[in-house]
Amino acid sequence: MNEQEFAELAAGFALDALSPDDAQAFERARQAHPEWAHHVEDAAETAALLADMAPAVPPPPSVRAALLAQISGDAQASDDVRSDIEISSATGLLAAVQGTADSSVQDATDPAAERAGDYDDASPTALPATTGAIAVVRRRWTRGLLALAASFVLLVALGFGVASVNEYLNRTPAQVALAAIEAAPDAASVTAEATDGGVVTARWSPSLGQAVVVTDGLPELTDDQVFELWVLRGEDVTSAGTFEPAPGGETVALLEGSFEQGDTIAMSVEPAGGSPTGLPTSDPLVAITTDA
Repeated sequence: MNEQEFAELAAGFALDALSPDDAQAFERARQAHPEWAHHVEDAAETAALLADMAPAVPPPPSVRAALLAQISGDAQASDDVRSDIEISSATGLLAAVQGTADSSVQDATDPAAERAGDYDDASPTALPATTGAIAVVRRRWTRGLLALAASFVLLVALGFGVASVNEYLNRTPAQVALAAIEAAPDAASVTAEATDGGVVTARWSPSLGQAVVVTDGLPELTDDQVFELWVLRGEDVTSAGTFEPAPGGETVALLEGSFEQGDTIAMSVEPAGGSPTGLPTSDPLVAITTDA
Protein backbone atom coordinates (compact mmCIF):
# COMPACT_ATOMS: atom_id res chain seq x y z
CA MET A 1 0.00 0.00 0.00
CA ASN A 2 1.37 3.41 -0.94
CA GLU A 3 0.86 6.65 0.97
CA GLN A 4 -1.89 7.91 -1.35
CA GLU A 5 -3.93 4.73 -0.80
CA PHE A 6 -3.38 5.06 2.94
CA ALA A 7 -4.66 8.66 2.85
CA GLU A 8 -7.84 7.50 1.11
CA LEU A 9 -8.36 4.77 3.69
CA ALA A 10 -7.69 7.30 6.47
CA ALA A 11 -10.57 9.38 5.14
CA GLY A 12 -12.81 6.33 5.19
CA PHE A 13 -11.62 5.48 8.73
CA ALA A 14 -12.57 8.99 9.92
CA LEU A 15 -16.02 8.54 8.36
CA ASP A 16 -16.40 5.02 9.77
CA ALA A 17 -16.90 3.80 6.20
CA LEU A 18 -14.23 1.10 5.86
CA SER A 19 -15.12 -2.46 4.96
CA PRO A 20 -13.63 -5.16 7.24
CA ASP A 21 -10.91 -5.95 4.68
CA ASP A 22 -10.03 -2.29 4.22
CA ALA A 23 -10.01 -1.76 7.99
CA GLN A 24 -7.49 -4.57 8.43
CA ALA A 25 -5.30 -3.27 5.61
CA PHE A 26 -5.50 0.21 7.09
CA GLU A 27 -4.40 -0.96 10.56
CA ARG A 28 -1.50 -2.97 9.13
CA ALA A 29 -0.27 0.04 7.15
CA ARG A 30 -0.81 2.30 10.14
CA GLN A 31 1.49 0.16 12.29
CA ALA A 32 4.06 -0.27 9.53
CA HIS A 33 4.22 3.46 8.69
CA PRO A 34 3.87 5.63 11.81
CA GLU A 35 5.15 8.57 9.74
CA TRP A 36 1.80 8.56 7.91
CA ALA A 37 -0.12 9.36 11.10
CA HIS A 38 -0.72 12.95 9.97
CA HIS A 39 -3.15 11.66 7.33
CA VAL A 40 -5.30 10.19 10.09
CA GLU A 41 -5.24 13.43 12.07
CA ASP A 42 -6.12 15.51 9.00
CA ALA A 43 -8.96 13.14 8.12
CA ALA A 44 -10.38 13.31 11.65
CA GLU A 45 -10.33 17.13 11.61
CA THR A 46 -12.00 17.19 8.21
CA ALA A 47 -14.69 14.73 9.30
CA ALA A 48 -15.43 16.97 12.27
CA LEU A 49 -15.72 20.01 9.98
CA LEU A 50 -18.01 18.13 7.61
CA ALA A 51 -20.18 17.08 10.55
CA ASP A 52 -20.49 20.69 11.70
CA MET A 53 -21.45 21.79 8.17
CA ALA A 54 -24.03 19.06 7.58
CA PRO A 55 -27.66 20.10 8.20
CA ALA A 56 -29.80 18.01 10.54
CA VAL A 57 -31.93 15.47 8.63
CA PRO A 58 -34.87 13.67 10.27
CA PRO A 59 -34.63 9.86 10.12
CA PRO A 60 -37.05 7.95 7.87
CA PRO A 61 -40.18 6.48 9.52
CA SER A 62 -38.82 2.96 9.01
CA VAL A 63 -36.09 3.65 11.57
CA ARG A 64 -38.74 4.27 14.24
CA ALA A 65 -40.39 0.95 13.39
CA ALA A 66 -37.07 -0.86 13.70
CA LEU A 67 -36.37 0.72 17.09
CA LEU A 68 -39.81 -0.14 18.44
CA ALA A 69 -39.44 -3.73 17.24
CA GLN A 70 -36.05 -3.92 18.94
CA ILE A 71 -37.41 -2.52 22.22
CA SER A 72 -40.40 -4.88 22.21
CA GLY A 73 -38.08 -7.85 21.76
CA ASP A 74 -39.62 -8.90 18.45
CA ALA A 75 -36.36 -9.99 16.82
CA GLN A 76 -38.02 -11.30 13.66
CA ALA A 77 -39.91 -8.06 13.08
CA SER A 78 -36.75 -6.09 13.74
CA ASP A 79 -34.81 -8.15 11.22
CA ASP A 80 -37.58 -7.80 8.65
CA VAL A 81 -37.70 -4.02 9.02
CA ARG A 82 -33.92 -3.71 8.89
CA SER A 83 -33.77 -5.88 5.77
CA ASP A 84 -36.46 -3.76 4.11
CA ILE A 85 -34.48 -0.60 4.90
CA GLU A 86 -31.21 -2.01 3.53
CA ILE A 87 -32.74 -3.51 0.38
CA SER A 88 -34.80 -0.44 -0.49
CA SER A 89 -31.86 1.92 0.11
CA ALA A 90 -29.42 -0.17 -1.89
CA THR A 91 -31.92 -0.74 -4.71
CA GLY A 92 -32.46 3.00 -4.91
CA LEU A 93 -28.72 3.49 -5.12
CA LEU A 94 -28.58 0.98 -7.97
CA ALA A 95 -31.22 2.91 -9.86
CA ALA A 96 -29.39 6.19 -9.33
CA VAL A 97 -25.99 4.89 -10.35
CA GLN A 98 -26.85 2.64 -13.29
CA GLY A 99 -30.19 3.93 -14.56
CA THR A 100 -32.73 1.39 -13.25
CA ALA A 101 -32.66 -1.28 -10.59
CA ASP A 102 -33.61 -3.99 -13.10
CA SER A 103 -30.72 -3.30 -15.49
CA SER A 104 -28.17 -2.88 -12.68
CA VAL A 105 -28.78 -6.41 -11.43
CA GLN A 106 -26.88 -7.76 -14.46
CA ASP A 107 -23.35 -7.16 -13.13
CA ALA A 108 -20.83 -9.61 -14.57
CA THR A 109 -18.29 -8.92 -11.82
CA ASP A 110 -20.47 -10.62 -9.19
CA PRO A 111 -21.22 -14.37 -9.43
CA ALA A 112 -24.70 -13.89 -7.97
CA ALA A 113 -25.46 -11.33 -10.67
CA GLU A 114 -24.58 -13.84 -13.40
CA ARG A 115 -27.36 -16.05 -12.10
CA ALA A 116 -29.93 -13.26 -12.36
CA GLY A 117 -31.39 -14.80 -15.50
CA ASP A 118 -32.29 -17.97 -13.54
CA TYR A 119 -34.89 -16.04 -11.55
CA ASP A 120 -38.16 -14.52 -12.53
CA ASP A 121 -38.16 -10.74 -11.87
CA ALA A 122 -41.65 -10.98 -10.47
CA SER A 123 -40.67 -13.75 -8.06
CA PRO A 124 -39.30 -13.18 -4.54
CA THR A 125 -36.54 -15.66 -5.41
CA ALA A 126 -34.92 -12.93 -7.55
CA LEU A 127 -33.63 -11.42 -4.30
CA PRO A 128 -30.24 -13.23 -4.24
CA ALA A 129 -29.21 -11.76 -7.61
CA THR A 130 -30.35 -8.32 -6.52
CA THR A 131 -28.46 -8.69 -3.25
CA GLY A 132 -25.30 -9.60 -5.14
CA ALA A 133 -25.60 -6.54 -7.35
CA ILE A 134 -26.23 -4.40 -4.28
CA ALA A 135 -23.00 -5.71 -2.74
CA VAL A 136 -21.07 -4.77 -5.89
CA VAL A 137 -22.50 -1.26 -5.95
CA ARG A 138 -21.83 -0.87 -2.24
CA ARG A 139 -18.17 -1.75 -2.75
CA ARG A 140 -17.86 0.68 -5.67
CA TRP A 141 -19.72 3.42 -3.83
CA THR A 142 -17.51 2.98 -0.74
CA ARG A 143 -14.35 3.33 -2.81
CA GLY A 144 -15.74 6.46 -4.44
CA LEU A 145 -16.64 7.86 -1.03
CA LEU A 146 -13.11 7.30 0.23
CA ALA A 147 -11.62 9.11 -2.76
CA LEU A 148 -14.07 11.99 -2.30
CA ALA A 149 -13.35 12.18 1.42
CA ALA A 150 -9.63 12.17 0.72
CA SER A 151 -10.14 15.10 -1.63
CA PHE A 152 -11.92 17.01 1.14
CA VAL A 153 -9.04 16.23 3.49
CA LEU A 154 -6.56 17.57 0.96
CA LEU A 155 -8.51 20.78 0.43
CA VAL A 156 -8.86 21.44 4.15
CA ALA A 157 -5.22 20.58 4.79
CA LEU A 158 -4.18 23.13 2.18
CA GLY A 159 -6.46 25.75 3.70
CA PHE A 160 -8.67 26.07 0.64
CA GLY A 161 -12.44 26.29 0.46
CA VAL A 162 -14.44 26.16 -2.73
CA ALA A 163 -14.66 29.95 -2.86
CA SER A 164 -10.90 30.27 -2.34
CA VAL A 165 -10.18 27.85 -5.16
CA ASN A 166 -12.48 29.75 -7.51
CA GLU A 167 -10.85 33.05 -6.59
CA TYR A 168 -7.40 31.59 -7.19
CA LEU A 169 -8.30 30.14 -10.58
CA ASN A 170 -10.08 33.31 -11.73
CA ARG A 171 -7.32 35.79 -10.94
CA THR A 172 -6.69 38.55 -13.48
CA PRO A 173 -3.23 38.98 -15.09
CA ALA A 174 -2.71 42.01 -12.85
CA GLN A 175 -3.45 39.96 -9.73
CA VAL A 176 -1.11 37.21 -10.91
CA ALA A 177 1.65 39.79 -11.49
CA LEU A 178 1.03 41.33 -8.06
CA ALA A 179 1.43 37.95 -6.38
CA ALA A 180 4.68 37.32 -8.29
CA ILE A 181 6.03 40.75 -7.40
CA GLU A 182 5.20 40.35 -3.70
CA ALA A 183 7.00 36.99 -3.69
CA ALA A 184 10.13 38.38 -5.40
CA PRO A 185 13.16 39.02 -3.15
CA ASP A 186 13.66 42.53 -4.58
CA ALA A 187 10.01 43.65 -4.30
CA ALA A 188 9.50 47.30 -3.46
CA SER A 189 6.58 49.69 -3.17
CA VAL A 190 5.71 53.35 -2.71
CA THR A 191 2.32 54.80 -1.73
CA ALA A 192 1.09 58.27 -2.64
CA GLU A 193 -2.16 60.23 -2.51
CA ALA A 194 -3.82 61.24 -5.77
CA THR A 195 -4.54 64.96 -6.23
CA ASP A 196 -8.30 64.44 -6.66
CA GLY A 197 -8.57 61.93 -3.84
CA GLY A 198 -7.73 58.30 -3.36
CA VAL A 199 -4.57 56.34 -2.67
CA VAL A 200 -2.22 54.84 -5.25
CA THR A 201 0.47 52.27 -4.42
CA ALA A 202 3.08 51.28 -6.96
CA ARG A 203 4.60 47.82 -6.49
CA TRP A 204 7.46 46.53 -8.63
CA SER A 205 10.28 44.03 -8.97
CA PRO A 206 13.37 44.93 -11.03
CA SER A 207 14.33 41.28 -11.43
CA LEU A 208 10.90 40.46 -12.90
CA GLY A 209 10.74 43.68 -14.92
CA GLN A 210 7.13 44.13 -13.84
CA ALA A 211 5.14 46.74 -11.95
CA VAL A 212 1.53 47.21 -10.90
CA VAL A 213 -0.46 49.96 -9.27
CA VAL A 214 -3.02 49.28 -6.56
CA THR A 215 -5.63 52.03 -6.25
CA ASP A 216 -8.35 52.70 -3.70
CA GLY A 217 -10.85 55.51 -3.38
CA LEU A 218 -10.16 57.14 -6.73
CA PRO A 219 -12.65 59.75 -7.99
CA GLU A 220 -15.53 58.54 -10.13
CA LEU A 221 -15.20 58.89 -13.88
CA THR A 222 -17.77 59.65 -16.51
CA ASP A 223 -18.67 57.05 -19.12
CA ASP A 224 -16.30 58.63 -21.63
CA GLN A 225 -13.24 58.65 -19.35
CA VAL A 226 -10.59 56.16 -18.19
CA PHE A 227 -7.46 56.21 -16.08
CA GLU A 228 -4.26 55.84 -18.08
CA LEU A 229 -0.87 54.82 -16.73
CA TRP A 230 2.40 56.27 -17.98
CA VAL A 231 6.04 55.33 -17.66
CA LEU A 232 8.53 58.21 -17.64
CA ARG A 233 12.11 57.14 -18.43
CA GLY A 234 14.43 60.07 -18.86
CA GLU A 235 12.69 62.32 -21.39
CA ASP A 236 10.57 59.54 -22.86
CA VAL A 237 6.90 59.20 -21.91
CA THR A 238 5.20 55.93 -22.81
CA SER A 239 1.62 54.80 -22.25
CA ALA A 240 1.39 51.76 -19.97
CA GLY A 241 -2.29 50.96 -20.50
CA THR A 242 -5.70 52.10 -19.30
CA PHE A 243 -8.02 50.79 -16.59
CA GLU A 244 -11.28 51.50 -14.84
CA PRO A 245 -11.50 51.25 -11.03
CA ALA A 246 -13.50 48.42 -9.52
CA PRO A 247 -16.61 49.64 -7.68
CA GLY A 248 -16.27 49.85 -3.92
CA GLY A 249 -12.81 48.40 -3.48
CA GLU A 250 -9.19 48.14 -4.52
CA THR A 251 -8.19 47.88 -8.15
CA VAL A 252 -4.98 46.25 -9.37
CA ALA A 253 -3.71 47.46 -12.74
CA LEU A 254 -0.71 45.98 -14.56
CA LEU A 255 1.74 48.29 -16.29
CA GLU A 256 2.01 47.24 -19.92
CA GLY A 257 5.39 47.18 -21.64
CA SER A 258 8.82 47.07 -20.04
CA PHE A 259 9.71 48.35 -16.59
CA GLU A 260 13.11 49.33 -15.20
CA GLN A 261 14.30 50.45 -11.80
CA GLY A 262 14.28 54.27 -11.72
CA ASP A 263 11.22 54.70 -13.96
CA THR A 264 8.54 57.12 -12.84
CA ILE A 265 4.98 55.77 -12.84
CA ALA A 266 2.29 58.37 -13.47
CA MET A 267 -1.48 58.29 -13.90
CA SER A 268 -3.88 60.68 -15.57
CA VAL A 269 -7.54 60.87 -16.64
CA GLU A 270 -7.95 60.43 -20.39
CA PRO A 271 -10.78 59.99 -22.92
CA ALA A 272 -12.26 56.51 -23.24
CA GLY A 273 -9.84 54.30 -25.16
CA GLY A 274 -6.81 56.25 -24.00
CA SER A 275 -5.08 59.44 -25.01
CA PRO A 276 -5.52 60.09 -28.75
CA THR A 277 -2.12 61.78 -28.93
CA GLY A 278 -0.07 59.13 -27.16
CA LEU A 279 0.81 61.68 -24.47
CA PRO A 280 -1.07 62.78 -21.33
CA THR A 281 -3.85 65.27 -22.12
CA SER A 282 -4.34 66.27 -18.47
CA ASP A 283 -2.19 66.88 -15.43
CA PRO A 284 -1.12 63.66 -13.70
CA LEU A 285 -3.07 62.67 -10.59
CA VAL A 286 0.03 61.05 -9.14
CA ALA A 287 3.67 60.44 -10.09
CA ILE A 288 5.75 57.85 -8.22
CA THR A 289 9.50 57.47 -8.74
CA THR A 290 10.90 53.96 -8.35
CA ASP A 291 14.47 54.91 -7.36
CA ALA A 292 14.24 53.12 -4.00
